[in-house]
Amino acid sequence: MSVLSTLPAGTFTIDASHSRVGFSARHAMVTKVRGSFNDYTGSATVADGAATISIEINVASVDTRSADRDGHLQSADFFDVANFPKITFASTSVKDSGSDKLSVEGNLTIKDVTKPITIEFEYTGTATDPFGNARYGFEGESEINRKDFGLTWNAALETGGILVSENIKLEFEISTIAAK
Repeated sequence: MSVLSTLPAGTFTIDASHSRVGFSARHAMVTKVRGSFNDYTGSATVADGAATISIEINVASVDTRSADRDGHLQSADFFDVANFPKITFASTSVKDSGSDKLSVEGNLTIKDVTKPITIEFEYTGTATDPFGNARYGFEGESEINRKDFGLTWNAALETGGILVSENIKLEFEISTIAAK
């Protein structure tokens, strides 16, 4: 099924209270630490079988369930929130890539460094909620190298290896509704 031909024309906003923008990284090379950003906005515009997508993330809203770790991520060692408060993504291409799948190419900007990335999304369906909103669901992920965006801090481990992996998985669980 072509996802783009299934979606109605219009502008849709991310319902952040029913969505998640997150990430995971290897810690001490033995486990994954997961986190999310709790304050973000985003929209998609669909017209004539094409789409554009954008998102803006308030980096200070990073949440890894550890206040100390969140503070370190907000510091100049990582995101440097005082100087770079936002992460943005703007699509350059949205294409059907198989049954119920979209391939979204775009520019990700972290710490004023912009790099192209591709996010593979699965269309998870539509439903009308109790308030009459048509919701459209998508789940996707992409992997980036954090060093490409100036996130270079790390610590060597006594047993070899490093404390924080360079490769970071970006995770998206998105519920959109028609903009009002």
